[in-house]
Amino acid sequence: MKTCLYDEHVALGAKISPFAGFDMPIQYSSIVEEHNAVRNNVGMFDVSHMGEVFVEGPQAEEFVNYIFTNEIRGFEAGKVLYGMMCYPAGGTVDDLLVYREFQKDHFLLVINAANIDKDFDWILLHSRAFDCKVFNASDKWGQIALQGPSAEDKLIEVLGYGEEAKSLGFYTFCDVLYNGNRLILSRTGYTGEDGFELYGTPEDIVEIWKKFIAAGVTPCGLGCRDTLRFEAGLPLYGDELSPEISPVMAGLGMFCKYEKDFIGKEALLEQKAGNIGRKLVGIEIEDKAIPRAGYPVETADGKEVGIVTTGYHSISLDKSICFALVDKEYSALDTPLSIRIRKKVFPGKVVKKRFYQTNYKK
Repeated sequence: MKTCLYDEHVALGAKISPFAGFDMPIQYSSIVEEHNAVRNNVGMFDVSHMGEVFVEGPQAEEFVNYIFTNEIRGFEAGKVLYGMMCYPAGGTVDDLLVYREFQKDHFLLVINAANIDKDFDWILLHSRAFDCKVFNASDKWGQIALQGPSAEDKLIEVLGYGEEAKSLGFYTFCDVLYNGNRLILSRTGYTGEDGFELYGTPEDIVEIWKKFIAAGVTPCGLGCRDTLRFEAGLPLYGDELSPEISPVMAGLGMFCKYEKDFIGKEALLEQKAGNIGRKLVGIEIEDKAIPRAGYPVETADGKEVGIVTTGYHSISLDKSICFALVDKEYSALDTPLSIRIRKKVFPGKVVKKRFYQTNYKK
């Protein structure tokens, strides 16, 4: 499949590769150049492959709260929450954003591209016990992520919306009009930097993309999207979350509110109490060797105790770091662990998973 911006990527000479069923840009110039543009100035991503599911009706709030680990009751229109949908055994269906819309009893669920069909089937199945309607509108929306310390200034310069942009705090959104159509401005992102995600009609998103390119915004591919989110300690579904990796295992228990009922609650409570085999940790290794996903994690005496889920030589920090799923007893900070890279072993230690100091708007 192709997003609405596919022709723009080709015209800009992007390296295209399959991702989550879509032909997506991996890089335009270089991953390092694009990564640094976001950290130091502003970059732009095509995220039109993400899924948008709308839920509405008298029991929409009750339903979304039941399938979502975070607590949506009592949070205002214009707010966004991060959390997960879980299986009864605690594994992760997906991680997602929930937007409380400005219309009463209306919600937008933004889900991962690779999971759109699976997620929608899951949502639809469980919605049948509630008085609400569910719509998969993923094909009707395009999405751009404008990220970096200059994102707000560039948004105002190119599109206006100064009052709206300046008023948005982290994890809030507003509706504006573009060409007479709804455009959602959301102060969210997946890079560790300030920025916005813009949702609009595919035609409007193509037009907006072209305006930002003409204004000198650096187009960025999925390559640096991964290096940026990784440095900021943000998980990727399929790597740090999966049907086998629960939010508790991934260290995301703060997004699970146990005062309410939700699918998977009992299993996650058991894990929270200590009934858990492995935990996700950060590891920093002493050498510049790159710890890739799938490499074994070992103790000093060669015992294999885990596996790398994501690893890079960090562009921003100039360190070799990784996420790894390791046996619980080896998950404490400063625990010495090594990464086996082919025939060599590189020593390191457990560190905090947020490697990079994030710069979100307060």
